[in-house]
Amino acid sequence: MSEIIRRDPRREWIARNRLHPDNAAVLAALGVNRGGGAVSEWVGPNGVVRKNPRAIGFIGPNGVKRIDRSGLQQGGHSSAATAVASDSRRTVTIDQPAFLVAVVPDLIGGRLSSHDKDLLGLARRVADADAEQPGAVVAILFGEHKGEWGGELKKQALGEAGIDRVVHLDDELYAGFAPEARLAVLSAVEREMTPRFWLLPDSPLGGADLGRRLALRLGERAATGVWQIEADDEAPLGWQCTARGAAGSLDIQRPLPRVALALAECAEPVDETRHAAEHLTLAASIPTTLSRIEDLGQVAVDPAGVALAEAEFILSGGNGVKQWDAFHHAAKVLGATEGASRVAVDDGFMARDRQVGATGTWVTARVYMAVGISGAIQHLQGIQRCDKVVAINLDPGCDMIKRADLAVIGDSTQILAALVAMVEQQRGGQRDAA
Repeated sequence: MSEIIRRDPRREWIARNRLHPDNAAVLAALGVNRGGGAVSEWVGPNGVVRKNPRAIGFIGPNGVKRIDRSGLQQGGHSSAATAVASDSRRTVTIDQPAFLVAVVPDLIGGRLSSHDKDLLGLARRVADADAEQPGAVVAILFGEHKGEWGGELKKQALGEAGIDRVVHLDDELYAGFAPEARLAVLSAVEREMTPRFWLLPDSPLGGADLGRRLALRLGERAATGVWQIEADDEAPLGWQCTARGAAGSLDIQRPLPRVALALAECAEPVDETRHAAEHLTLAASIPTTLSRIEDLGQVAVDPAGVALAEAEFILSGGNGVKQWDAFHHAAKVLGATEGASRVAVDDGFMARDRQVGATGTWVTARVYMAVGISGAIQHLQGIQRCDKVVAINLDPGCDMIKRADLAVIGDSTQILAALVAMVEQQRGGQRDAA
């Protein structure tokens, strides 16, 4: 057991709420300086350093504090900034690695999720610890990956995530929930490559189950709920990990084993280097096993019943939405989970549990469509981990437009009506063709 006490979520919530009567006392306890100076930080619930948003900014010529609302300080990014950062990445090629770190991403929807990218960042930290004898990160991908294997965009995306080698199996045998077939592949990788570490996401999307099966097959005692690692010369493999304990208990510290299941935000994603992402093929044939599990396919879920924190596609409305009946109809047709800005919630158009932002729910959707939302700093903080942001707004200079990956300037009612018409027409054409 370690001496690290579990963090207090209520105290961290008070630290973010400047209107709370205990806000000043909690900020003082956390060491936050509200009078200016360096940006104040503290460790968040997942072990990631959090910053006080009210400490962000600079004092203008008239003594007024100014804040850059372009999205860069809230974790967002403009397309121009992304292009510059992408072009400035250092290309790394590891021809003869000293060891291998195997990563098995969930690859939900055929793309790397934010959890997968955090896991790859953790793998990169282990592989690059010794600059003289670096290791290589090999990713084992199951199922379809968007784009053909030879496509440069796909290879570039994998390389920018920190992958040096790729073993890709897109056979129908591994589609859906097929832990036994996938375990046979991982066993083959273990025999041929003998990775020093196996890293899998500790998620209910497949990684948690597969990681425990792999640990049992290898005879290892897996570390679960890992959110932090640090170098330790006395550990057998040179690393020590910190994992979550039960509520109200101490976190657990132990030497990092060969198999580790890591939580989201276990490390920062790779953003400074670009790797080769070379395709590898297993030399030996993978034995076909008679599966005792039959995947009956996915179960349809009503998007309206999905919690915002778990939704992958969110249609969020703000003060610019004038016809809420049309907004609800668009969400139903598009199959999106409904969200809202604080203004829309305060005005009574949406329930409080639908509020997105730092004062509402932090979301990690693959697609976040903001309709009539200007982009207050609290809202931009709440969507900073969304993969793609689409903004519909009349104001081309609002902060949400600057944050968006795709922006549409125009009346939200007309644009939503046109989008719904296109979707219904496409679906009608598919039914006619069938």
